Amino acid sequence: MATIDRQATTLALAHALSAAERGLAVIPLSRTKLPALRSPHRDDPAPAGRPCHGECGRFGHGVYDASSDPSRIRELFAAAPRATGYGIACGLPPYHLIGVDLDTKPGTDSSAALRELALRHLFTIPETVVVRTPSGGRHLWLTGPPDAVVPNSAGRLAPGIDIRGAGGYLVGPGSRTDHGVYTAVPGTADLAPAACPPSLLRLLLPPPHAPHPTRPAMGGHGQGLVQFVLAAHEGQRNTRLFWAACRAYENGLGPALTDSLVAAARETGLTEREARATIASAARLTGHRP
Repeated sequence: MATIDRQATTLALAHALSAAERGLAVIPLSRTKLPALRSPHRDDPAPAGRPCHGECGRFGHGVYDASSDPSRIRELFAAAPRATGYGIACGLPPYHLIGVDLDTKPGTDSSAALRELALRHLFTIPETVVVRTPSGGRHLWLTGPPDAVVPNSAGRLAPGIDIRGAGGYLVGPGSRTDHGVYTAVPGTADLAPAACPPSLLRLLLPPPHAPHPTRPAMGGHGQGLVQFVLAAHEGQRNTRLFWAACRAYENGLGPALTDSLVAAARETGLTEREARATIASAARLTGHRP
């Protein structure tokens, strides 16, 4: 059994490195499809603020460990000798991946539900990467625009359809789990993930919030959003800034917090122009004027 596990880990690493060559950020997964590395904070007291997302420099932060750097991936797998699969982080450049998970739950027909949505909202799913799950379900890989943060959801779009977005991950093809192997559908493995149809993207994004009637002074929450942006690693900068700006506008802090968010984004390596463009996109999404 130990030999089989070692072979499975070697294969998983090979598949993960192949995915990284395409620019996809990956993490090692266990046979249960969960991240293979345990949190280094599992015995810590409950944190007073936001949980650590890798700022401590150690492995074990789930999707926040994801990388497309071969050296780092090898380090991750070396620290996870029982990994038998790999996860592909969604929402990160260059693809800003969105995963449409068509499940095979009893009493639901997720494929029919997706076809009905497509007819109702006038979109078609383009040719793209499709991964077959051991249970007979399918994962469709789509890409989103850089300034759109698609949240994870389960059954919100339709029964049996789960969405993997920012902060989520898809089990990569070639991964071995307790229930079987994930495989790319023939003819799709070498395709680039296709752009998400605009009508479908609108269904996946949170509805815009009405403008807040008052503008409270920037307090602890505003400072927390600034710190959230400052903690961004390369590959997370735009996503974190967009998320923080959305929360700022939803809480009536947008105009007051803009300069602080721009300054924080510049600290992480974004230019002022990039930062202001991302914040303007967040303002439009939440129903505000930038």
